[in-house]
Amino acid sequence: MKKHFLLYLFVCLTVWSCGDTATPVKEATNKTAATVEKTTTSQTTAATTNKKKKVVFFGDSLTAGYGLDADQGFPSLIQKKIDTLGLEYEVVNAGLSGETTAGGNSRIDWILRQPIDVFILELGGNDGLRGIDPSASFKNLQSIIDKVKAKYPAAKIVLAGMEAPPNMGNDFTSEFRAMYPKLAKANDTALIPFLLDKVGGIPELNQADGIHPTAKGHQLIAETIWKVLKDVL
Repeated sequence: MKKHFLLYLFVCLTVWSCGDTATPVKEATNKTAATVEKTTTSQTTAATTNKKKKVVFFGDSLTAGYGLDADQGFPSLIQKKIDTLGLEYEVVNAGLSGETTAGGNSRIDWILRQPIDVFILELGGNDGLRGIDPSASFKNLQSIIDKVKAKYPAAKIVLAGMEAPPNMGNDFTSEFRAMYPKLAKANDTALIPFLLDKVGGIPELNQADGIHPTAKGHQLIAETIWKVLKDVL
């Protein structure tokens, strides 16, 4: 009888012991699976982002969205439009406040370290405000285009036209205005005739300085850009 009782007790202890250790093993297995799934998802998301083509906006304070939150500037608005349409493009905002065409020509080499599939060139506004000789601005813009083409021959280029202020005189403003279509034709690039169309000079669409657009102004600029960019993407 005692022998049978000891045998029964041994079996019970064995079953209880096995059942107690099974739970942690199951939990550990589930945690490991969850970790692997999370890691795989993160890697997949990163890989998808890396596969997206790059749309680089290279410009001055207009591109940088001076005076606004980052998501209010036209580069961010273009990204939202792209995402809405399910297009595989990632917008890069390479705007720098105060940038001139000369400054851009010096900075472009650094920007070209990253992949570029579509390049929107928005420079010249500060040149016009400072009265810089349009022929010098022309050479700088041409140099930037040349550098982009040399590094990324397949990249599509969009040139954003600007206007010089009327107080610079008719000769200056006419030469300044003409350089953008001239560059676009010579380099076979897409052209936005005037970036600030329906925005420039309208007080309610510009900030207190009368130069930088408001959030509403940027919405209109994004629409102007999209009219040209949609056929490029």
